[in-house]
Amino acid sequence: MNPEEPENEGEGRGEEKGKPIGRRVLLGTLGLGALGVVTAPTLQRGLESFLASASDKDPTGLTELLPNGGGFRYYSVVSSVPRKNAATYRLKIDGLVDSPRTYTLADLRALPQTRIVRDVQCVTGWRVPSTPFEGVRLSELLDAAGVREGAGAVRFTCFDGAYSESLTLDQARRADVLVALRMQDKDLGHSHGGPVRLYVAPMYFYKSAKWLSGITVTEDVQPGYWEERGYDVDAWVGRSNGRDDKPTS
Repeated sequence: MNPEEPENEGEGRGEEKGKPIGRRVLLGTLGLGALGVVTAPTLQRGLESFLASASDKDPTGLTELLPNGGGFRYYSVVSSVPRKNAATYRLKIDGLVDSPRTYTLADLRALPQTRIVRDVQCVTGWRVPSTPFEGVRLSELLDAAGVREGAGAVRFTCFDGAYSESLTLDQARRADVLVALRMQDKDLGHSHGGPVRLYVAPMYFYKSAKWLSGITVTEDVQPGYWEERGYDVDAWVGRSNGRDDKPTS
């Protein structure tokens, strides 16, 4: 997913494997995980960052079982993901549009920003309550590009080179769907899908693709990475994937 769990956090552990972590690192991680349950928020934030880094190098999946301060779990469908910053990040909008465009991070930050606070629900069961996301409404980017007649969906691709997602055009135009630049009132970090990710507030978190790099307007919905592996395309929280979770919005 990008479910954030499987998170792509945008998620489940993919087929590709990274270099195994050493025994000392794993034991140290386990100790920090237990300590994070009872210590102050500052240490918890440090633990969250450590677990994100360690999980990138842990093909065993054991680090995914540990608690962390933010309530999120860290996943990717590839063994490593390149890092992007303000100088190197680009978001391309193309497909069935009149005016294809490529945005820099500065371009996106200069646009009107919308802040949404909702629960985050993973399809595997965990939930993080009242999580703020902030960014540009996807509908505004689509309007600026000029969606052509005959378009019916939007496909999202990611700079991890593997993950993808889709929404119908009506879903993409919802006011609670963002191209997000911030999360929990800080700039999106790499392990949370930064510097830019998709955020689809009313759907399971695998729809909120991490490491967003492409938005392509298409005629029809194309199943995304996890949907090709059995997840529902229309992933409304509490009304899909055989689950009855409380809606997030």
